[in-house]
Amino acid sequence: MAFFQSLGGSSRAGRVLGPALDKIIKNAAWRKHSNLVSACKAALDHLDGLSDSPDIADPSPLLGLPFAAADSLLQPLVIAIDSASPKVAEPALECSQKLFSHGLLRGEINLQTDADDAPRSAASRLLASVCSCGGIGDEAIELAMLRVLIAAVRSPAVLVRDECLAQIVRSCYNVYLGSQSGANQLCAKLVLAQMLVIICARVEADAMDVVRVRTVSIADMMDLSDRNLNDSTLVQAAQNFINEVMEGNEAEPLPSKSHKGEGSVPTVSSEGEGAVNGGVSGGLSKIREDGLFLFKNLCKLSMKFSTQENPEDPLLLRGKVLSLELLKLAIENAGPLWRTNERFLGAIKQYLCLSLLKNSALSVMSIFQLLCSIFMGLLSRFRSMLKEEVGIFFPMLVLRILENVLQPSFLQKMTVLNLLETICQDPQIMVDIFVNYDCDVNAPNIFERVVNGLLKTGLGVPPGSVTSLSPAQDSTLRVESVKCLAGIIKSMGAWMDQQLKIGVFAPQSLEKEHSAENLTALNGEEGTIVEYELHSDANSELSDAATLEQRRAYKLEFQKGVSLFNRKPSKGIDFLIKTKKIGASPEEVASFLKITSGLNAAMIGDYLGEREEFPLKVMHAYVDSIDFEGMNFGEAIRFFLRGFRLPGEAQKIDRIMEKFAERYCKCNPSSFTSADTAYVLAYSVIMLNTDAHNNMVKDKMSKAEFIRNNRGIDDGKDLPEDYLSSLYDQIVKSEIKISVDSSAPQSKQTSSINKLLGLDSIFNLVNWKQAEEKALGANDLLIRHNQEQFKAKSGKSESMFYAATDTAILRFMIEVCWAPMMAAFSVTLDQSDDKSATAQCLQGFRYAVHVTSVMHMQTQRDAFVTSVAKFTYLHCAADMKQKNVDAVKAIVSIAIEDGNYLQESWEHIFTCLSRFEHLHLLGEGAPPDASFFTAPLTESEERSQKTLAVTSMKRKGNALQNPAVMAVVRGGSYDSASVGIKASALVTPDQISSFISNLNLLDQIGSFELNHIFAHSQRLNGDAIVAFVRALCKVSMTELQSPTDPRVFSLTKIVEIAHYNMNRIRLVWSRIWNVLAEFFVSVGLSENLSVAIFVMDSLRQLAMKFLEREELANYNFQNEFLRPFVVVMQKSVSSEIRELIVRCVSQMVLGRVNHVKSGWKSVFTVFTIAAADERKSIVLLAFGTMEKIVRDYFPYITETETTTFTDCVKCLIAFTNSRFNSDASLNAIAFLRFCAVKLAEGGLVCYDKNSDGHLGNGDALDGNNLTEKDDHAFFWLPLLDGLSKLTSDPRPTIRKGALEVFFDILKDHGHLFSSHLWINILKSAISSIVNNPRHMLVGQVSPVHNSQYMEDDSWKSETDTLAAKCLVDLFVKFFDVVRSQLANVVAIITSFLSSPYKQYANTGMAALLHLAASLGSKLSEAEWKDILVPLKESAASMLPVFSNIIKIMQNVEVPDRNQPYSDGEQYSDHEFINDDEEEANMETASYAIVRMKNHISVQLQIVQVVKKLYEVHRKYFSAAHVTILLEILSSIASHSSEVSNESAVQLKMQKACSLLEISDPPIVHFENESYQNLLKFLQTLLTEDEFVSHELRIESEVVSVCQKILQIYLNCAGHELTDQISNTSPALHWILPLGSAKREELAARASLAVLSLQVLSSLERDSFKRNLPCIFPLLVNLIRCEHSSSEVQHVLFDIFQSLVGPAIMNL
Repeated sequence: MAFFQSLGGSSRAGRVLGPALDKIIKNAAWRKHSNLVSACKAALDHLDGLSDSPDIADPSPLLGLPFAAADSLLQPLVIAIDSASPKVAEPALECSQKLFSHGLLRGEINLQTDADDAPRSAASRLLASVCSCGGIGDEAIELAMLRVLIAAVRSPAVLVRDECLAQIVRSCYNVYLGSQSGANQLCAKLVLAQMLVIICARVEADAMDVVRVRTVSIADMMDLSDRNLNDSTLVQAAQNFINEVMEGNEAEPLPSKSHKGEGSVPTVSSEGEGAVNGGVSGGLSKIREDGLFLFKNLCKLSMKFSTQENPEDPLLLRGKVLSLELLKLAIENAGPLWRTNERFLGAIKQYLCLSLLKNSALSVMSIFQLLCSIFMGLLSRFRSMLKEEVGIFFPMLVLRILENVLQPSFLQKMTVLNLLETICQDPQIMVDIFVNYDCDVNAPNIFERVVNGLLKTGLGVPPGSVTSLSPAQDSTLRVESVKCLAGIIKSMGAWMDQQLKIGVFAPQSLEKEHSAENLTALNGEEGTIVEYELHSDANSELSDAATLEQRRAYKLEFQKGVSLFNRKPSKGIDFLIKTKKIGASPEEVASFLKITSGLNAAMIGDYLGEREEFPLKVMHAYVDSIDFEGMNFGEAIRFFLRGFRLPGEAQKIDRIMEKFAERYCKCNPSSFTSADTAYVLAYSVIMLNTDAHNNMVKDKMSKAEFIRNNRGIDDGKDLPEDYLSSLYDQIVKSEIKISVDSSAPQSKQTSSINKLLGLDSIFNLVNWKQAEEKALGANDLLIRHNQEQFKAKSGKSESMFYAATDTAILRFMIEVCWAPMMAAFSVTLDQSDDKSATAQCLQGFRYAVHVTSVMHMQTQRDAFVTSVAKFTYLHCAADMKQKNVDAVKAIVSIAIEDGNYLQESWEHIFTCLSRFEHLHLLGEGAPPDASFFTAPLTESEERSQKTLAVTSMKRKGNALQNPAVMAVVRGGSYDSASVGIKASALVTPDQISSFISNLNLLDQIGSFELNHIFAHSQRLNGDAIVAFVRALCKVSMTELQSPTDPRVFSLTKIVEIAHYNMNRIRLVWSRIWNVLAEFFVSVGLSENLSVAIFVMDSLRQLAMKFLEREELANYNFQNEFLRPFVVVMQKSVSSEIRELIVRCVSQMVLGRVNHVKSGWKSVFTVFTIAAADERKSIVLLAFGTMEKIVRDYFPYITETETTTFTDCVKCLIAFTNSRFNSDASLNAIAFLRFCAVKLAEGGLVCYDKNSDGHLGNGDALDGNNLTEKDDHAFFWLPLLDGLSKLTSDPRPTIRKGALEVFFDILKDHGHLFSSHLWINILKSAISSIVNNPRHMLVGQVSPVHNSQYMEDDSWKSETDTLAAKCLVDLFVKFFDVVRSQLANVVAIITSFLSSPYKQYANTGMAALLHLAASLGSKLSEAEWKDILVPLKESAASMLPVFSNIIKIMQNVEVPDRNQPYSDGEQYSDHEFINDDEEEANMETASYAIVRMKNHISVQLQIVQVVKKLYEVHRKYFSAAHVTILLEILSSIASHSSEVSNESAVQLKMQKACSLLEISDPPIVHFENESYQNLLKFLQTLLTEDEFVSHELRIESEVVSVCQKILQIYLNCAGHELTDQISNTSPALHWILPLGSAKREELAARASLAVLSLQVLSSLERDSFKRNLPCIFPLLVNLIRCEHSSSEVQHVLFDIFQSLVGPAIMNL
């Protein structure tokens, strides 16, 4: 044991080498391996003298040993391995593995020699020997070699480089390909994979000491086509091998100075860091150079193809597959460096893409699968850097297979479908594909073609077509394609959710950050940040949805032009020029024809051959743009014709060839003598090409014939025979073709599919689609073409890659894919009963609804929801299957998860839920909802009917007896309002049985799920819940309006969701209730009485729940909530509904009185309407509730709003108008008094502008506080106004009671009113009592009016008299408060004087006198004026009445007959029913006479008022006041004279009075009284008030009035013209005596004449003497005239004796 421990000495390397060398010595054959044995012994001896010395200047391959000793110590191992003897090689390999694993071998290892041909290092030789020992063929040696190689690569202390690394890879390849052991082959594959993972990790870190490298799994590398290696034992052994190798601890690397130092250990350097961070293209570290070198070699290995001698070399194929597997692994392990470093990207583009191109030509399934996997890796990680490459590979690998519907390889197509499924797992990829290809005019429409390809596959092989697929394969492909479509829409939804922070993708923070790092996180490429940094400007530009829309629209329009060109080239060019997609010059059009993909080559040739001017110029420009310099003629014509196909018309070919010949000769001047030669030769070549390659030509042209046909074409000379021979060989060998067949025939399958599904209209909604690009074949020509495309498009700005972040992109994607998806899902769901297929379809529908809903794409969303709803088959349950039940589940899922975005689509969902519930109830045997709307049954009848219904449903044989079941079984269309429309259709027992079994299917969906939808409504946002409610109301309306089977399901749900959502904010709840209120009103007015009753009861339930909530002051929502009751109450023609509403409102108010706030307004409005109802029961019911409210709950009425009290008052007033019960009317008035008492007690809310309001009581408030609160007027004024209106009620009891209550309230509580409130009361309430329509204005006098108003004159007069008296009493009582309103009160009182009826005038005069008597001492001069001026104005306003009477009498013809009219005295009771003109005239005359009498009476009463006012209050009157009174008396006196002077009218009236046997109007009396009072008033002023008399010159007024009186007397006596006659005519010798009538009138006027003479005689002598000249002629005439009374003569005698005589004597 001690000896063994001493083997190798004390050094670490010696402890590993010693035992191994000893074992080699023991196993070696001494003769055969003598050199080996001697070398081992020498090494052992050398090791004994060595020990670890850390301070060694020169770096040594062996840790701690001198550099010189390393070579001799490792040489025995090299010899042992090279001996090809397993016994000695195995210990050597084991020792080598330990040296590498423990980090004892160090430094850089490269098989290449230095420039000076120096020998390789010992470590290099050792590794070279290890690589070469695999050829021994021993399985153990192979495994040992693999251990050494993986240990060498894994060791952080050894940098294996360049050819050494390549040699290691080749050795592992050789084991995999040549080993006899399957286990060793698998181990070799795993070793290669593990090496690649290690190297990739080091490349990314740019360091040898990678912290953690994962161990590869056999599943990552399993080649399914290699059936020999699929044995589970071999697989487990290989996995154990790699796990064992990777379990050992890695040795720690020694520090090094530099990567590039000779023999140094590579570590991360600044250069490496730059490569990582900055993406520097040059100056890679050795580690990264080696990684790049390995990647290139793997690509080269994958591009090795078999030779013609051995076209199917299995080893080559296995090696290719392994290379592709390793490349796949490399791409999967590529980190950010690969996406940022230009050299790595260049290697991918130059080597890997080329490998994909070349291998795509192979039909081996395993290779195709690997190509797809590699492409997936490139797409997920490198798509932003490989935009053009992806644009080539996608059509080549995916679309080519996907679009092949009839003759595809089943396995290849399944691989493509699986690839698409994988792509869909990264949501960003599909969006990026659409943005960068479908929105790029220079790129193919990948997304659109994928969707359409999946649609074609999903619809299956068209009927009648020949296909290579079996029915099972076709079915599988259809299911997978539908699954892919569902995956696409799902990925779009996931991306949308991620961008919009919806659902699980929503982060904790709601802040949006715009940094490049966050943008990276949204991208599918892990860790990609540089693409955003490099193209930040472009990316930000594209982030605007408008920019994307413009790009998309541009491409669609451009493709439309291309499609138009492929049908009619000239129109296509014109369209593109007009839309400015191409320039208008021939050169730009020619460039378009050359570079645009998708153009039909035949159409290009046809257009270039046109003879019109512009196409001809385009053709010249097209040819002139091609450079033929240096090309031989065959190459030139081949190059020329690869872009288009020659047209069939000879003239067109002639024009094209002529221009070609000219251009060729111009580019190659020395080629031919003239262009004619080239022209003829070109024709010959075209003919030869057709002859040689057309299968229809049997006799081919020989070379000799071709040469003979072209003799003499070179200006009469022959072209060289060798030249023509070579040209012939070129054409015959290789046909002249266009480079890529760009013709794009329209797919016939698409149109047939559209017709089959009826989706033509749907596809028309989608943007115009271009013709499908023909799938490219995988051949050498394709490879060359693609390589040319890579070169041509590299460096173009259009190849910039955009990373999408704006969700508006989804709108354009949906526009492309929604119609194909709906077609695929709908057809599959309709035709297939496969559970997985239908599940995928429903899932696709589910995600489609989600995306379209969130993106607010209403048309598409409604289309998807409608489709799912139709597939529920709830409208025809007899045909229902499991997939239809699943569709119902999908509808429920949509409702719950996407409710915030469904909007109008809710209607379809609720329709389905309604039908489902209907079926559910039928299945349970419940009675139909129509039973709720029938007449109520007795309890026993109801029980028996329900029992029968349940029994009939349970006994399946009796189901035919149930009409509801038969209606449902018959079914109907989805859009029909109800099922079972075809009532006449027969129902068979089989249909019944099928229906019953289908009902059992519906048991999978419980009522819990349905109820969850409605309970979930609480989580909907504001807009969503409004749409939810609107749709539910619409469906409920449809249910309730069913003429045969009205249902209440949705109605009950309306009540539920309203209850659920009552706690929402007011703004949202208000919007909800606007919808619900309209619904309840509409249904409440339904013609179906039972439905209306049920709805109003539902509204009551809802209102009861709502009134449980508290409402703050000044809100109005309770009122809005109860408004439907008001509207229905107003508009309903059904007394039952109105009575129900009254009962409902009564129940709600009395049950929730403490919660009612603003709702009082609606409550009182309902009762107000009820008060005017035609049914007595409704009126009494409403009043009974009002009585209880006012009596018991009055404090609640005005708890929140002042207007509520107003509404209460209006309601009570409405009940006073009840025609059914006078007691109710009187009680209503009594309640108005009660309300006033409550107001006075302070039992209402007082609003303080600085407080929120509170409920007060009598103890809290006193009168003083109330008077200072003007807001209290809002309570009093409505109450008083209502009572004032009742004073004009035609019923005496109501009128009298209202008037008494009105003024009692004012008297009792007026002390609480502020002056402002009193003003409002006087202006509104009191004015409405005394100024009502019965007070006609002075010009509105007519017999008709008089007859109408005088009928009720007595009660009106009584009311007005009482009102006026009460008004004056009130004003007097509260004069101090309302003093400022004196003028208004006087105006009200004097308005009575303006009435044409003496009763009102009497009332006004009495009130005015009473007011003056009560307040006379308190009134100021101005206030007296406020009384007297209105009196004067009232008197003046009555004077025009006489003019109207004159007009009436002028138009009346009084008949000349003596027979009297006995009914003349009763004019006021007469009704005009006689059409006789004479009698009508007498009626008019009678009316005029009555009016005249009333007029005179009113004027005389005004005179008396003036007289009394002066007599009682003369001490308060100033000269101004006296002047007003004097003006009143003077105006009346003058007016009396005017009346008296109308002699013609008087005669007519006297004649009419005689016929009517009535007294004449007292005209003379009117004049006498007017002047008498005026004269007495003036006399009083003259004698008793000297100051006023002097100021107003009363004396002259007295004389003037006396003159008028005497002149009137003389006129009556017939002496009015005495003076004039005496001057112009001879003296009269005879005077005729007066008639009896004149004598009577003269006698009546005598007293006034006597008075005037007495007044004149009472004047002072000086005054009389001064006025004698003007009165003397009158006195003389009095002597001469006839007198009816001697008293005039006596007074006249006295005047002459005592005054005139002395005055004359003194002259």
